[in-house]
Amino acid sequence: MAPSTAEDTFPKLLIRNAQIFAQRPAYRHKDLGIWRAWTWSQVHEEVRALALGLSALGLKRGDKLAIIGGNRPRLYWSMCAAQSLGAVPVPIYADSVAEEMAFILDHAEVTIAVVEDQEQVDKILSISDRLARLSHVIYDEPRGLRNYDHTRLNWIDDVQKLGRERLAADGKQWWEASVVQGKGSDLAVILYTSGTTGQPKGVMLTFENLIVSAVNANRFDNLGPQEDVIAYLPLAWVGDHMFSYAQPFTAGFCVNCPESPETVAENRREIGATYAFAPPRTYENLLTLTMVRMEDASRLKRAAFNYFIGLARRWGEKILNGEKVPLHARLMYRLGDLLVYGPLRNRLGVSRVRLAYTAGEAIGPEIFRFWRSIGVNLKQLYGQTEASVYVTAQPDGEIYADTVGKPNIDVDVKVAETGEVLFRSPGVFAGYYKEPEKTAETKTPDGWVRTGDAGIIDAKTGHLKIIDRAKDVGRLNDGTLFAPKYLENKLKFYPNIREAVAFGDKRDFVCVILNIDLTAVGSWAERNNVVYGSYQELAAHPLVYDMLAEHVAEVNRSLAQEPAMAGAQIRRFLILHKELDPDDGEITRTQKVRRRFIAERYAPLLTALYSGASEADIATEVTFEDGRKGVLSARVKIRDVSPIPAPAVLDKAA
Repeated sequence: MAPSTAEDTFPKLLIRNAQIFAQRPAYRHKDLGIWRAWTWSQVHEEVRALALGLSALGLKRGDKLAIIGGNRPRLYWSMCAAQSLGAVPVPIYADSVAEEMAFILDHAEVTIAVVEDQEQVDKILSISDRLARLSHVIYDEPRGLRNYDHTRLNWIDDVQKLGRERLAADGKQWWEASVVQGKGSDLAVILYTSGTTGQPKGVMLTFENLIVSAVNANRFDNLGPQEDVIAYLPLAWVGDHMFSYAQPFTAGFCVNCPESPETVAENRREIGATYAFAPPRTYENLLTLTMVRMEDASRLKRAAFNYFIGLARRWGEKILNGEKVPLHARLMYRLGDLLVYGPLRNRLGVSRVRLAYTAGEAIGPEIFRFWRSIGVNLKQLYGQTEASVYVTAQPDGEIYADTVGKPNIDVDVKVAETGEVLFRSPGVFAGYYKEPEKTAETKTPDGWVRTGDAGIIDAKTGHLKIIDRAKDVGRLNDGTLFAPKYLENKLKFYPNIREAVAFGDKRDFVCVILNIDLTAVGSWAERNNVVYGSYQELAAHPLVYDMLAEHVAEVNRSLAQEPAMAGAQIRRFLILHKELDPDDGEITRTQKVRRRFIAERYAPLLTALYSGASEADIATEVTFEDGRKGVLSARVKIRDVSPIPAPAVLDKAA
């Protein structure tokens, strides 16, 4: 049921849902092994009490309230409570180090912070001398905080108690009047970008931006109050804000908060989630874990798995798409579903998922096809924080591994002469907080938004194809097109490679820096009696280099078949002595590579790659989980890889 024009804010939608979906579950949370549920009617009462309590602590219209922590119901309710008062929630990544938090808390002028637990309280207390505006810190989990100074520290239960005391007086009418005062054009949230090129920018989204985008997305995929989703993505990411907040509020479906990040698949299976979203890395990691487990299975199970997965790769997508398939293939696929695909989907917690999306960056075509081949309706969308997520999405029946779909409802997309993708839609952000110059750089006077991504619109399908970040697409010195993300995705298809960073723009040839996947390579080492004592030691092992050299050679063979990319084959590579880490600024909190920063940080290694050296010394400052810093030194080996002749060259030779 789509909201009416009068229900133009999330607090107004909450009041509507408490009336028409009163006894339907709105939130569930698994804690200490037990699922607890709240109906929409109960959530309405919880949010109202919390809002009145926040008001008693001084939160008022126009103030900013930070939300820091994992996916817990009361953190989502804090957003709605703040919005009902006319305040603006500012979610912050829970794994941010204190310095990163300090920038956002200060830049956003936050007056109250609602956090999950002691860990987040400690981070804020360590930087409190720089946060003059911050008056109160409210925590959800009291464990470990009993003996802290509670002058400005409040347990969320006590805040709600304050609110219920106010409610017993005149609070009900006052709160409802405050909700009515809100308008669709009001600022709903400030979401800070991941900061791939510098400090994060605060993207201002209005209620209209989010609600219209959510309603259109629900309509696009026929989502209603019957859906169940698992909320496990970072609260500060626009993806979670849409899938776990805006869409549930507009459609009335249930948000399920897992017990911990490690139990997401198990909790998804318990709940029977019907609608799922995950960035490509999640699908890649699940596939890696599956393949690693199968290596440890019996010979018979491994043979059956490999046979039926091969069958699925050939016929699975066609069956999912409703295409005509030979009867014997359909019958064997049904047998495979009974013996392999069904149990695998159950193990991964996607048995009831009827719709799954991936976005955030490109997913490897082979990984995408694998999930669809085993019967998961995985689709791609393209979006940005500045778009309230949705720019394009793949309609059912039009699923292609190399596209990100057609413009979503009410969205216009075009490609500029420079190759950059632009869009306009009801979800276009109001601007960057306190940064009108950067807003003007991104938004054109006539309402189009520059995405910073290079792409093309496929003439045959009308779908958008994203090539790479516009600023990252370049050319080798011989004029060959260099699209680093395209190469990196080919490399990351292999379970042994967790991350890849390619270099080649304005250079004679392509080199890559690789990260091994510790789970996959560690399992391989155990099976092959390779002894190692640390990540650094495993990454430097000659046999690991041999294995990754084979992967790089296979990628080169693939590139050799593509006329535009044959000249961009990888000539040299190294395996980095440490994992790329957001705490060290090498990747963003949403796992996007900060290419320029890596080039500067590992300049000695880059120099060695292009000088012909066989090894190089590097000393890298690293940040530990508790915020302490140290130095990690290593001598990193470099391998050469022979290019594969392109078919045209072979023809000439013949």
